[in-house]
Amino acid sequence: MLFKRKQSSSMEKEIFEQAEVLENLLKTHVNDNNYILFDIPTDISKIVFVASGSSYHCARFSADLFGNIAGMEARAIYSSEFLLKSAVPHDDDILYVFITQSGETSDTNQALKKAKEFGMRTLCITNKKDSTIWQAADFKIDCCAGEEKSIAATKSLTTQMLCCTLLVLKYAAHKGIDIVPYLEDLKSITDYIKKSYMLHKEIKKVAKYLSKFKNIVVTADGISYAIAKEASLKIKETSYVNVYSNILGEFMHGHVAILNNKPAMVHISVDELSYTAIKNLNKIEEDYGAPLCIIGASNEKIHPKFNIDVNCESEIVKSFCIVVIVQLLALEIAKSLHRNVDKPHGLHKVVK
Repeated sequence: MLFKRKQSSSMEKEIFEQAEVLENLLKTHVNDNNYILFDIPTDISKIVFVASGSSYHCARFSADLFGNIAGMEARAIYSSEFLLKSAVPHDDDILYVFITQSGETSDTNQALKKAKEFGMRTLCITNKKDSTIWQAADFKIDCCAGEEKSIAATKSLTTQMLCCTLLVLKYAAHKGIDIVPYLEDLKSITDYIKKSYMLHKEIKKVAKYLSKFKNIVVTADGISYAIAKEASLKIKETSYVNVYSNILGEFMHGHVAILNNKPAMVHISVDELSYTAIKNLNKIEEDYGAPLCIIGASNEKIHPKFNIDVNCESEIVKSFCIVVIVQLLALEIAKSLHRNVDKPHGLHKVVK
């Protein structure tokens, strides 16, 4: 094992377990012939993801991935929001996908019950095979994350993301799309995550700087936005820092005024930085002087205070690497502020 140094918390230990856990998940759910071993309905053209917390960020990421790879309509909705709706989409070609680490999240279980009352087909993605949601769903996918002790989700999130990625590829294959190149990319995920671990020293420097700020803004575009929301949640729940996240383009419409409060700014990008993103970030620097950290990409036309670049051609694999980086960033900010990351005040993990 490459990373056997002593880890100070369950959260840190579980972050460093992810390379191995994801490798084992792939071996469990994909056979030697690159066949994905999921039992799913094939007459589906629309996906509705329902989840809460970090699981919702997985849902948002996966909905974008469905459109990008499988060309299928997909959306993500919070479990609590779903319960408030008097009417929900209930066409025959819809599959409802419910994501929950414990399988016992009350809102998500109630949402599944509501979907079934409308006669909808349901699939759950969970880490607990004996859970309430596992028993209730029509189709089931095991995350294979193992026990997660820390309240802050780390390996349960990335295993959910990988299960959802395989779900996307399974439906893409049904549509005649060649998924072998994607699966070959995924086989490199362990090596790339280990490379992300090697950025830990650099991440600590960024975290030490960001820990001086009471407010942090996290922006992103496209599929990166789900990761920005996860970064925001991870920092908030482990450090109690006020973190705001938004799509960069939308942030420029009024929301940008919060930079008058002098927060630090983090921009996350799975893709290369677009012309518009560079223009907007440089405009922010010119107007507000907000110290900027860019994670995932770099460009000679922009000069952030910190830049954590990830050199990976696969957009999917790179997404996982950036998730690990923001987990480490949240961990180190919390450590700088002397927080107990495994027992954040007032938060509890559902572990039934």
